[in-house]
Amino acid sequence: MYLIRERFFAIGDDFDVLDEHGNKLYRVDGKVFSVRGRVVIEDPSGEEVASVHRQLIALRATYEIRIGGEKAAEVRKKLFTPFRDKFTIDVPGPDDLEMKGDLLDHEYVIEQDGDEVAAVSKRWLTVRDTYAVKIAEGINPLLIIAGVLALDLALDREKDANPSD
Repeated sequence: MYLIRERFFAIGDDFDVLDEHGNKLYRVDGKVFSVRGRVVIEDPSGEEVASVHRQLIALRATYEIRIGGEKAAEVRKKLFTPFRDKFTIDVPGPDDLEMKGDLLDHEYVIEQDGDEVAAVSKRWLTVRDTYAVKIAEGINPLLIIAGVLALDLALDREKDANPSD
């Protein structure tokens, strides 16, 4: 299980991604996003292991995930999903992932071919402004964490664009 602080982009500060025992697994540089439109995920030694950045030329909110310097996926909002937002983590090949549930309140699952591969929830924790991400065995945790951060970016940007919602 990974622990991520909610709404970090509003402040733009750095924060750690922790395991359920409080051990630091990754550091996320939120300041970079406000300056260069990019979020950097670093390992505990400070080496960049992944990044998320918004693609400026896209019909809908699209965020590119790079892991180890290579393009790993794009996160984008699905069109024509009545009643609820759905986002896709589009990976090369046929194994795309779909985020669905209550995305705004961090109560959702990530599925691949109809099978749940990760779940995101605030209900599992008593820590304020933090949510947990449980990831199934065999699934790249950096891909899921970066996908969750991209979703946060997209929803935060949507909220800023439509403040009356």
